[in-house]
Amino acid sequence: AYQMRPSIIFFDEIDALAPVRSDKQDQIHSSVVGTLLALMDGLASRGEVVVIGATNRLDSIDPALRRPGRFEREFRFNLPNKEARKEIFKIHTRDWNPRPSDNLLEELAEECAGYCGADIKALCAETGLCALRHRYPQLYESRKRLQINMDSIKIKANDFSMAMQKTVPASWRVVPSPGRALPAISKPLLENTLDRILQTLQRVFPHAELALKKDQQQGNYVIDNDEESPSISEEKLTHKMPDHKKAEFCSFVRYVCPSYDSVFKTAENPRDQPTSYRPRFLLIEEPGSGQASDLAAAVIHSLEKFPVYMLDIPTLFASISPDERCVQLMREAQRSAPSIVYVPQIPSWWETVGPTLRSVFTTLLQSIPRFTPVLLLATSNVQLRDLPEEIKELFNNEYEEVFRIPRPTCAERRLFFEDLVMKQAAQPPALKNN
Repeated sequence: AYQMRPSIIFFDEIDALAPVRSDKQDQIHSSVVGTLLALMDGLASRGEVVVIGATNRLDSIDPALRRPGRFEREFRFNLPNKEARKEIFKIHTRDWNPRPSDNLLEELAEECAGYCGADIKALCAETGLCALRHRYPQLYESRKRLQINMDSIKIKANDFSMAMQKTVPASWRVVPSPGRALPAISKPLLENTLDRILQTLQRVFPHAELALKKDQQQGNYVIDNDEESPSISEEKLTHKMPDHKKAEFCSFVRYVCPSYDSVFKTAENPRDQPTSYRPRFLLIEEPGSGQASDLAAAVIHSLEKFPVYMLDIPTLFASISPDERCVQLMREAQRSAPSIVYVPQIPSWWETVGPTLRSVFTTLLQSIPRFTPVLLLATSNVQLRDLPEEIKELFNNEYEEVFRIPRPTCAERRLFFEDLVMKQAAQPPALKNN
């Protein structure tokens, strides 16, 4: 590659070629990693030879490869959001006759949270096969070659629902996704409560506003413009923000973080100020209601732009070392911030994990820098006054970090039963003709 420069070297699945060097690893892998590091350091002109690596197991790569001078830039490719999934559906259905309507594609993009591009392509292919089975069932009964009229195959919305039951997304095959939309039967009861939760969450975790905006571009954050940026030779920084604007911003920041006034006196540029101090959010339900699991999943579904790391009991104890698994997930959440750490039913989790893992968890939370946008989202079926003192210290009730889920109102219960009794139960069953 150096002799044929300019050139590109691409390592696919680089975690298999250069794993972490440790005592458990054999000598062959250590030799390969050492040789690769020496060769990358020996490239005289890095501008003419570009080295690219790809992996889906970032923690399995040797840390020496991630230092400057080797792999200097890291790009994380998250799963597509709702708008991106709709565009992918349009690409794979553009040759269909007739094409699916925009309303159908909107519903599909909403329901297919956690699907990657390959999953959506497989879903469209399975939908076509479902429509083919409905139109020509004799294909699976006859061994003869039959001529098919493709124009007679019409794909319906029911074919998509049948295909979704047969398709399992790649991200769900190892660990099921905790995020899902509210079930249709629960929407009349919980939809208003979900809106209130999201409004409160935007005040606690301002980055949620970026995820809830449909037209927000992902990952584009403008800190300063070129006109206001001073030269490096200037002795004193000059800022053009009016004094009243600066006062309004400081008052807003003091409202969010009232006990950290000294932080804001040292910094000069108000736009460099943080917006939230260690964001945390606790959903408390009444015992036996079962609403917190659906609402927390709906919140994660609404914030699907952010990676979610689930710290439930099966995830921790499925590995050999729960402490090591907890450290790995918390560090990955900090590395991919803004992100969400989800702990369902934190009272029972707290009792099960034991004192060692509790201290590891709290130490990792405190070690995250104060203004890093890592949201701790938890649910509880125990009231705040009955929780252990260690959990109470994690969530501050005065700063709206504790949300008590109310019971459904009379109007919400009426909407639920009106749809269930007057509409669904009043319809006659569909006739099945052969």
